[in-house]
Amino acid sequence: MTEQEAIHVADVSEGIGGDATAEPGSPVELPVVDVLTGRSFITGKSGSGKSNTASVVIENLLDNGFPVMIVDTDGEYYGLKEEYEILHAGADDECDIVVSPEHAEKLANLALEQNVPIILDVSGYLEESVANELLLAVVKQLFAKEKRLKKPFLLVVEECHEYIPEGGGMDETGKMLIKVGKRGRKHGLGIVGISQRPADVKKDFITQCDWLCWHRLTWDNDTKVVGRILGSKYASAVEDLGDGEAFLMTDWDESIRRIQFHRKQTFDAGATPGLDDFERPELKSVSSDLVGELQSISDEEARRESELADLRQEIDKKNQRITQLEHELEDARDLSNMADQFAQALLGKAEAPYRGGDGRSVASAARRDQVDLASYDEAVAATDGDGSDPGDGATDGNAGDDADLAGDSAVDSTGDSAVDSTADTTTDPATNTTNTTTREVEVDDGSEIDVATSDTAPAAPPDDDVDPVTRADVAESALRFDDAVELGTREAVIEELRDRIGALPELSRGMLRHYRREGVSDPVAAHIDAGGDGDSGHAYSRHRPIRRAGLIRHAGRGHYAYAVPDLIREAYADRLDEATVREVVRAVETAFVPPAERSYPPDAEPAEVGIETDPAVAGTSDADEGDAGDSDGNASETAEIDSRSTGGLSDAARRLAKRGGTTDE
Repeated sequence: MTEQEAIHVADVSEGIGGDATAEPGSPVELPVVDVLTGRSFITGKSGSGKSNTASVVIENLLDNGFPVMIVDTDGEYYGLKEEYEILHAGADDECDIVVSPEHAEKLANLALEQNVPIILDVSGYLEESVANELLLAVVKQLFAKEKRLKKPFLLVVEECHEYIPEGGGMDETGKMLIKVGKRGRKHGLGIVGISQRPADVKKDFITQCDWLCWHRLTWDNDTKVVGRILGSKYASAVEDLGDGEAFLMTDWDESIRRIQFHRKQTFDAGATPGLDDFERPELKSVSSDLVGELQSISDEEARRESELADLRQEIDKKNQRITQLEHELEDARDLSNMADQFAQALLGKAEAPYRGGDGRSVASAARRDQVDLASYDEAVAATDGDGSDPGDGATDGNAGDDADLAGDSAVDSTGDSAVDSTADTTTDPATNTTNTTTREVEVDDGSEIDVATSDTAPAAPPDDDVDPVTRADVAESALRFDDAVELGTREAVIEELRDRIGALPELSRGMLRHYRREGVSDPVAAHIDAGGDGDSGHAYSRHRPIRRAGLIRHAGRGHYAYAVPDLIREAYADRLDEATVREVVRAVETAFVPPAERSYPPDAEPAEVGIETDPAVAGTSDADEGDAGDSDGNASETAEIDSRSTGGLSDAARRLAKRGGTTDE
């Protein structure tokens, strides 16, 4: 077919704008090459015939063996399959094949290299972004391949105002269509834009078109566009055009004609449904081989998506495991730091001067005595053997250290009891022997322990009845003294835990009460029980201070357990019996457990906790239980802890609080 060949699409019509050189009814033909490679615009209000005009042009091109691609935004062009073997690709089950952006290159190959007409139906995509991505990919492939093939090919775009709007907001798809309109002609790629609102279409596209069809328009904004491009007389005349009638403006003959387009020959799938039912004609289908090529792309894409889904699932599992391990590691670090801080606090309070010590730790005292003993051994070695004392300073100094180690100083642990010690040190002039008697130390529970007993004979070899003082003796005495002092740190342990609880926000303390009552629970349940909401972010933010304080511990699977009793046991290296542990726990729990709950076990029913209880009676109950569980008769200490459970503090506790810069009344 030569460039002079044309397609007969309409006839001349009467009225304003009619061609004076042609009689009404004369044929109107369009040159095929100009249609295929040019830029054109077809517009008109709904029902005026613009889609019919596009279908008539397409049918004539298909009859002459020229393939086209139609971007169908409303699913109204599949009626062409009544007469033509055309590929219907889109997202609906009615389509021959469901396509995605991955099919773009294959669709372009079918259209340009195998002359397959294609309806690219984007009306079935639920996401507009997916439809735009598909159209963009296909147009890019067409433009790139046409630069090499130079083959006349027409791209028809329905509702083009959605892609190339006048008011801005044009995306990459619109920019690509503008690029085809400006540069596609020299590569053989033409474009037809169709819209019912010319005022909404970018004017740079309309003014560059080679031929334009103006069907009936009635809105003022749209008729003004007609007036600017065709002239004022056409602006009013365009409102009176009949169905299928239009003003045709072409560059090749520089004329404006009023014409009546032919009626399309194929099934009108875009016609407005009426009251009468219509029968859908039998539509032609494309070859199975053609669809099979596209289906293989779909199958490959489905397989890839399945593999990606499996990989994403594996990654999610690994990320969840990593998160779990990070939480466990954080919990372990928190527990380790808490244990270190707790041990340092206990050690600092055990050697504090207010307990009657000299401000040095037991370990440092043991090292000091070992040094003194080494000096004393040197003095013995220097003795001239006549029984004389090589130096009173050495002996007296060692005896003084022994007296200091044994407990000459008073240790006040609770404010009511003290460490009573007596030391009788005598020196026999005949033997130059220093004797240190046994010191009895009274501790909190009323029992007495031996702190140090030694007989030292430095000037002469030891008799068979008297053992010399060795470094092991000093170390053993230091350990025994450490045990005695440790019993006096109970108040420090209670104060340490109460301070931690007191520093918690009010809602966090409520969550701690939930863990005390439930034993094991999760942060969201604790947050709701404490008066918070069910938001996990809020729950974990208020849960974090309790966990970092060591008051709860991770129990696995996102659950945590109440840890105050375990902290008490670990503080004393599991040397306290359970009755004493319970007493100390109750004293600590006065910081956050209401009086009505203290006389009930943590797992008591809410109805039982709701019973009104006299705080005095509750305190008595605690004291009685504590006395019953204390096999050592520790009456004074039980009374002290019971006073704490009713909100009071001992004198020693007040002094400790004041030294820390706070007062806990």
